[in-house]
Amino acid sequence: MKKKKMSKKKFRIVWSSILSVLLVIIVAANVALAQFSDVISAYFSTIDLESAEAVEARQKSEGIVEQIADEGIILLQNNDNTLPIQTSEDNKAKVNVFGWSFTEPIYGGTGSGSADASKAVTPKAGLENAGFEINEHLYKAYVDTGIERPIVGMDGQDWSIPEPKPSEFYTSELMQQAKDFSDVAIIFIARSGGEGADLPRSMDGPDTFDPNGGAFGPTGQKFGYEDDLDASKHYLQLSNREQGMIDAVTENFDNVILVVNSANTFELGWVEEYEEIKSILNVAGPGQNGFNSLGKVLSGEVNPSGRTVDIYTKDLLDPPAMINFGDFDYVIENADGSYAQAFDSSNVPLKYVDYSEGIYVGYRFYETAAELGVINYEEKVQYPFGYGLSYTNFEQEVVANSLNWTDSEVTVDVKVTNTGAVEGKEVVQLYFSAPYTGKIERSSIDLIAFEKTDIIKPGESETVTLTFNVEDMAAYDANKEYSNSGSYVLEAGEYKLMLMNNSHDKIADVGSKNLSEVVYDTTGRSTDEQIAINQFDDEVTGEGSISTYLSRANGFENLTELNKNEVYTVTTEDGTTKEVLGKLVDSEFVNFINGIRYDVPADTHDSAPTTGADNGKKLEDYVGVDINDESWNQLLDQLTVKELAELATLGGYRTIEVESVGKPATLDYDGPAAINNMNMAANGQSGTAFPSEIMIAATWNLELAEAMGEHIGAEAKAYGVSGWYAPGINVHRTAFAGRNFEYYSEDGFLSGKMAAAVTKGFQNQGGYVYIKHFALNDQETNRTFGVLTWSNEQAIREVYLKPFEIAVKEGGAKAVMSSFNSIGNKWAGADDGLLKEILRKEWGFNGHVITDFYMNGGGLNAYPYMNVELAVRNGNDLMLTGAAPMGVPEINTDSNDTLWALRDAAHNILYTIANSSAIDGGLSTDMPQWVVITIIVDILLALVIATAFYFVFRNSRKRDEINIDLV
Repeated sequence: MKKKKMSKKKFRIVWSSILSVLLVIIVAANVALAQFSDVISAYFSTIDLESAEAVEARQKSEGIVEQIADEGIILLQNNDNTLPIQTSEDNKAKVNVFGWSFTEPIYGGTGSGSADASKAVTPKAGLENAGFEINEHLYKAYVDTGIERPIVGMDGQDWSIPEPKPSEFYTSELMQQAKDFSDVAIIFIARSGGEGADLPRSMDGPDTFDPNGGAFGPTGQKFGYEDDLDASKHYLQLSNREQGMIDAVTENFDNVILVVNSANTFELGWVEEYEEIKSILNVAGPGQNGFNSLGKVLSGEVNPSGRTVDIYTKDLLDPPAMINFGDFDYVIENADGSYAQAFDSSNVPLKYVDYSEGIYVGYRFYETAAELGVINYEEKVQYPFGYGLSYTNFEQEVVANSLNWTDSEVTVDVKVTNTGAVEGKEVVQLYFSAPYTGKIERSSIDLIAFEKTDIIKPGESETVTLTFNVEDMAAYDANKEYSNSGSYVLEAGEYKLMLMNNSHDKIADVGSKNLSEVVYDTTGRSTDEQIAINQFDDEVTGEGSISTYLSRANGFENLTELNKNEVYTVTTEDGTTKEVLGKLVDSEFVNFINGIRYDVPADTHDSAPTTGADNGKKLEDYVGVDINDESWNQLLDQLTVKELAELATLGGYRTIEVESVGKPATLDYDGPAAINNMNMAANGQSGTAFPSEIMIAATWNLELAEAMGEHIGAEAKAYGVSGWYAPGINVHRTAFAGRNFEYYSEDGFLSGKMAAAVTKGFQNQGGYVYIKHFALNDQETNRTFGVLTWSNEQAIREVYLKPFEIAVKEGGAKAVMSSFNSIGNKWAGADDGLLKEILRKEWGFNGHVITDFYMNGGGLNAYPYMNVELAVRNGNDLMLTGAAPMGVPEINTDSNDTLWALRDAAHNILYTIANSSAIDGGLSTDMPQWVVITIIVDILLALVIATAFYFVFRNSRKRDEINIDLV
């Protein structure tokens, strides 16, 4: 083998180059680590789940979880008093449970509203804890199918209905064994929901099962058991295999109990065909230990007192809202006469959804249509809104002479007597009926007040007092029939009050009164800080908007006119064609949308605000100081331009530390069912999994809702978390919305009362809530395209903003999360009418507004219509940038208007923090452990490289050449 000699110069060059490259790599790695420090810190950070305070908080939470489930389970049917099933420790009741989902039920939902259910009580354990003996042979047969419910995270759903094939599974031997075991059969059916996609309306459509999935897209999976799925059936109907199971069970058992484990209303009209199905229970996602309550309800240890929060129609595709729910495109005509989808200048497809049903959402349509004789109620509706049964009987009566109806307030006492044989709780519901003049749309009936009793023993009574403001019966005159600018109006005529079992069944007329016309256009309502006027005329009118809204005039005769969407065959960029449902627009409309989404107005301020002053103020000096106090200016003057920009743009799951004013860093976590977020999930950590919001609402118990908020607040405090991305209070516009599980109801009033109670409870612990998603984010389809959501201001205010209004005015919410979608033609996160005029000036909100997940900067352009400058200028203070620096926008700090807007945003954020417990105990500023490790590694590598350089140059001086082997 030959040897070749290398000169000392070449030796020096080769090795110094190698060492230099290593040095560059190390420096680059450190730069990258610095850039991604937020993400890394979030991933590796942990909260102390085992501290004494945290353990105590979780133990207390579990008790509230079970109380909510006790009262949130709804008994929908109980023929022949089949339930409860008596059991005891000495005499366990044997039951067969059919349905694969009993082995893997739904505890909540997916996405930001999900919670860790890994330690949850299973339905099997819940029944066994209540004294039932489960048919283990049958249970094992389901387990032995090998089916497992897929784990779905933030970015997907699972629409599979994994039942075994009836002809192969329900053999004569299996059914005989079950009959020999017990004459009682329970059928368990489950349905899930999740963030990012709405529930399928075809169980064999092209978008139903996508094994690859996509970000926040349907990722339903097949397991070989869905070969006979029916494309004509939707997800909230029985699948063909479930139908086969129902047939097999009812052919062999006369006492069948149906348990529906679903937050979305399930289609149940088919039950009328099976006299063997005696009882029906609805169990929405019950959280960590809520299935204990199912066992207790079945055994009679707990008397069910839940009530429906949505109307159950026999055909879930029947409600008027379903006409315009889903995927709709704006279409433009090409020069050659062909059609193409319309895109904005950032290549975002222009999608829309029409709320053409107006105020007639849920029970408001069906009760009104029934009163007008337009529909046969019994043919259309399975269970009314506010419906639920009990194991006992109650009598409700208005206490004589208790109705006190003044010009401003109405109060009435209702005596509730338990006339049955077991103790229980009852819900008292008060509705009103307003006159219909034809000028403003009015439902024939609206919920106006409710209360839930304590436990009432047989033969005993409790009197509850119902109270509301007369002005709460006012409608919003968006069409300016009574004023020049729009206003709330009490039209002249007779107003009636009814004590109801639910939205359809009346107990008694409470009273009525002829009211004179009151237009709240000069003084406003007593709860408003600013007189309410139209704020969305520019957003919801003009090209692209709705021309016809549903009206009750002449018996809803215009119902057939609502669907103006057409089918277009469009050509895509790759030359292929597809059919879309949509409307035809021109290029001027597209340009108009581009201008609204992306054009930042020229500055109106001649000078920039003061920054970087040395006034010696600290945020702790402003605890309890009114937000409008001029002394805030001294504090705000101290903020530097860099601090103003970073405070607004680095808002993902936290607010940052601001040294100049002594503001501590804080943690803000998801979500409606638990203290939870990305770093907790990454480390297998989560707070207590509470029931889904729909189950909380089903309790109709505001004390329980407040207790839930308090206990989640106590957990947050124990974990060092200040802000909570919750409660979710969008409206159940249809049964198919993917996130119905994390919203309360189809009724804005019930939703608002629940949200206000939860808000008060949480904030009593020192934290602050982010009520979300503000506003009209009532479907998941196309939400991240800024879907143009068209409605009229009456429906916007009376239905969709109502929950937020109550949560602010009565709950005192300190923070708000805006939504992805647009209201009409303007992104909700940059709508000054929504965020400034209504939220702040009209409702009196003091606090800050954060966007939904923000990814528009730092190399990412996921949601380009979420323009940071338009956001801060129009009242959106904080960007939820969850993957810093990816997604963090650069903001134009050369603009005076933008700097003033950032100053306002900082004011709002600082005010929130100053009035929370974070001001006393913000996050630790200690250096994260991974940073310490990185510094140590850097020092060691630097020493190694420096030493290597030393030896390279020293050796090259000692000799002229060295030998190396050439192989």
